[in-house]
Amino acid sequence: MKPNDTIRVFVGCDPNNCDLEQMMVLDYSIHKHTSVPVEIVWMQLSRDPKSYWYSNPETGEGWDTTKWSTPFSGFRWAIPEYCGYSGRAIYMDADVVVLDDLANLWRHPINGKSVVAAKTNADMTRLCTCVWDCNKAKDVVPPIQQLRKDPDSHRHMMKLLKKNRKLIEPYLNTYNCVDGEGLPIEDIKILHYSDMGTQFSHKYAIDRVKAEGFEHWFDGNIMPHPRQDLSEVFDEYYNEALAAGYQLDSYRVEPFGRFPKKSQQGYVGNKVTRPPASKSLFAKLFNR
Repeated sequence: MKPNDTIRVFVGCDPNNCDLEQMMVLDYSIHKHTSVPVEIVWMQLSRDPKSYWYSNPETGEGWDTTKWSTPFSGFRWAIPEYCGYSGRAIYMDADVVVLDDLANLWRHPINGKSVVAAKTNADMTRLCTCVWDCNKAKDVVPPIQQLRKDPDSHRHMMKLLKKNRKLIEPYLNTYNCVDGEGLPIEDIKILHYSDMGTQFSHKYAIDRVKAEGFEHWFDGNIMPHPRQDLSEVFDEYYNEALAAGYQLDSYRVEPFGRFPKKSQQGYVGNKVTRPPASKSLFAKLFNR
């Protein structure tokens, strides 16, 4: 890689304009901190048969999203082929705030048999922010036509990488800091407000989407985030973006319409935002 290579960032987001606030804040945060050029590709379901993200639920063509938790779960696996199996690419979910120079993550080593740099020292392997070596991934990730037609392809690929940790180059955990993880803001490089029920953007997006005649894609319970300081970071970046001339409408697309996906009505978040309830006093005494 050359020092000033353009960083390619692929972002998974909703196709019905539910994530405009997230997209604007992410875009602004990347450019606020990053020292080299950045190209962002917004990955959204498309009705265009020529698009990599093409899906037609009515005819069963394109991506089968039936078992996805989000409107973009399986798209990350198509990135190496999109890039012609050449160079590098960063994948991110839309619910991210970048707080560090993205060039540092971009240049992270991907050694040996590893095809992707990602977070592994957590409650699960997380590829919600990761760096692909697109050429090396060619031998691991199936072609897009195979990924598209199998509704379980996302689950199968996650299972494959979890079982074969040599395929993942571990990076510094704070490049994908899930809901704060108890760290002070100054120690977080990339904040991923991952719990879909506590996302900072809901207070802006839910009412806006409803007024526009749509339903937000997240259908689970919404509650406050336990870290008020992190919520304030999102608000700060949201307002800074608007003051700098960023506009929600810049990210707006022709709405895709309804698409099948898993319901999140039973969604329980993660251990950071919703730690397991401590044992009752009676249970503790009984165990003694």
